Amino acid sequence: MKTTSADRKEAVRAVKFTLFSASAGIIQASSIFVLEKLTSLPSWACYLCGLVLSVLWNFTLNRKFTFQSAANVPVAMAKVAAFYAVFAPLSAWGVRFLTKSCGWPAALADGLAMGTNLITEYLYQRFFVFGRSIDTAVAGEAACGSGDGKEEAACGSGEEKA
Repeated sequence: MKTTSADRKEAVRAVKFTLFSASAGIIQASSIFVLEKLTSLPSWACYLCGLVLSVLWNFTLNRKFTFQSAANVPVAMAKVAAFYAVFAPLSAWGVRFLTKSCGWPAALADGLAMGTNLITEYLYQRFFVFGRSIDTAVAGEAACGSGDGKEEAACGSGEEKA
């Protein structure tokens, strides 16, 4: 099977996402560790705090460097918030269930949740959050500010210039 330029670009995009997510995972794991050691918060609450920090970090880096999107930031962040409105409670419940009911170590339960998050968030951001605006920041303001309205929808604002 012949590898195309588009295939290579997608592979690089997946690697970037994974590396940025790993850095977010370090932030999340460190936050969880510190909160579990220094506070009396239950492990699921520590997980949620770490998750919020990692989401902000991951979104910022991936929007700029992985997806190179000129999409409307509040709209894109709202889409990510919608993902986490579903994922966070489910993963927090899962972490709590695994630690309290099954006796799993918190680090193992957190790691499973983080791995699940990596895969599902990549797919969600790649195809839903930034799907139509990937690489629009590469073309610069010309692609997203021409004024004809066509590029504006692809850039995520959906508003035509006056």
